[in-house]
Amino acid sequence: MRSDSARCAAWVVTAAGTLLAALAACGSPGRGASAPEPDGRAARSGIDASDPHGVPGVGPGLRRRIPAGSGQVVAVYGEDRNSADSTVVLYTRRGEGWRRVRDWPAHNGRKGWTTDHRSGDRRSPVGVYTLTDAGGVLDDPGTELPYTQDRSFAAPRWWARPYWHDFDYVIAIDYNRVRGTPPNDPRRPEGDGKGGSIWLHMDHGSGTSGCVSMSRQAMEFLLRTLDPDRRPVVVMGDRADLLSR
Repeated sequence: MRSDSARCAAWVVTAAGTLLAALAACGSPGRGASAPEPDGRAARSGIDASDPHGVPGVGPGLRRRIPAGSGQVVAVYGEDRNSADSTVVLYTRRGEGWRRVRDWPAHNGRKGWTTDHRSGDRRSPVGVYTLTDAGGVLDDPGTELPYTQDRSFAAPRWWARPYWHDFDYVIAIDYNRVRGTPPNDPRRPEGDGKGGSIWLHMDHGSGTSGCVSMSRQAMEFLLRTLDPDRRPVVVMGDRADLLSR
């Protein structure tokens, strides 16, 4: 079973009936990748963190989709609808508003963003999604999220070297997946055509096929900070759609 064309998680059944996970990067390993961007803390990009009414840069429609009990938001601000460049900002709820905690440069789908994500379109889905499960090749770094450590997450070594560590750490974005399962669970409740295996994962220096990628330092920070009791969500999209929806 294959998710998006870059095969964030490809699944095959052996003759013995055992389901094996063979993972592939959310960016095409056949294309050259630039060096990952440095970890950052002040990529402001015009985002106003003092907005007292909600998550900055996010319109009322998407704001209403953030659960009332959510106390943590990972906001992904895409530079443009057709751009693979974005900024990730972690906010925590403070009273009726949101406090900016930290931000990082990131990448999203190679072709940008879409409000109607389909398997293979190489765009990231715009929307609000819960964050409930994590995992990766490496040991649990100290997260409160359910964490599945397994070598099955590892990218094949015949891929280009920049992609080898994409899935050392991953956080599943609950788009077309079964919550409460490992990130590489193959089930797609809305059907295979809607894609799946949309994750936060480590960056290889270029766009993905739908995931959002960040530095190792960023992933470790998020894993150690996100608290399931605070019902964390990701709000993601290009800046224009984030404001208008």
